[in-house]
Amino acid sequence: MNPLSVRVLRMFGELGRERLDLHALFEAGGNEPAERSRVLDAIDELLNVGMVKECGGDFYELTESGKRAIAKR
Repeated sequence: MNPLSVRVLRMFGELGRERLDLHALFEAGGNEPAERSRVLDAIDELLNVGMVKECGGDFYELTESGKRAIAKR
């Protein structure tokens, strides 16, 4: 997993939340347009490996796999 994907995943643990909106996740990469694009790629990676799932709108929720990954770190 790329480092930014790990950082995005850690945002859930740092904020103590199982569900975050896209705007909160952008904090992992910064507010520049190019960085936001990279965060979207990181979220896609986390979706593809099953660590987060879409919850409608701009919200993403940790899966059991994502929770275990955070607990290990």
